[in-house]
Amino acid sequence: MIKALLMDFNGVIINDEPIQMRIYQEVLANEGIALTESDYYSCLGMNDRGFVEAAYSRASQTPGPNKVLEILEKKTERWREAVADELPLFPGIENFIKKASRDFSLGLVSMSNHVEIEHVLEESGLGEYFSVIVSAEDVSNSKPDPECYRTGFNWLDAARTSAGHLPMTHPECLVIEDSPAGVRAGVAADLQVLGVPNTVPADELRAAGARWIAKDLNDWWPESIRLAFAR
Repeated sequence: MIKALLMDFNGVIINDEPIQMRIYQEVLANEGIALTESDYYSCLGMNDRGFVEAAYSRASQTPGPNKVLEILEKKTERWREAVADELPLFPGIENFIKKASRDFSLGLVSMSNHVEIEHVLEESGLGEYFSVIVSAEDVSNSKPDPECYRTGFNWLDAARTSAGHLPMTHPECLVIEDSPAGVRAGVAADLQVLGVPNTVPADELRAAGARWIAKDLNDWWPESIRLAFAR
């Protein structure tokens, strides 16, 4: 039986991939680097630093000293401005997280920076429902490397045992992901994955190794997940 959920952030909780792409296009254009939609979505699961470095590499350029940090700071600043009036959370996600937290321990695993994650969780009031948060700063390797989900599993298991629960096994922890790189990271961490086609088609998530696909938010309810794993 499932005891814990490890959820991705961008594309699962917050619908900001189009916002992130637009801001990156604007910021990188000021540096003379073009970013296409295909470029952006081919890098899903990559942390921000790796993303910017990859953009420079595609353009056969090398960023100057501190240039990557400068770009990342500008991107985060403009992102905060873009979501200031209303957080673009996916419809129903707040209800899902609150309801899921009654039955499962929740962790968040993302290649976003901690500042952006904390901003959304504080503004939405959802932070209290997550026992652990793994951000880009907490690991050395981006998805599809399994480090982030191995870390998330270990941290969440430690949080559970410190609260008096028995240690959990890998089959008792489910990953919820929207990108092929994230799915592959979860599978490589020996966890089963529920794919959510918010960002890419379901077929791409299945090909990456997702065992289940949530057709819509109604598929996310804990009862559905529990029944799926009982089969």
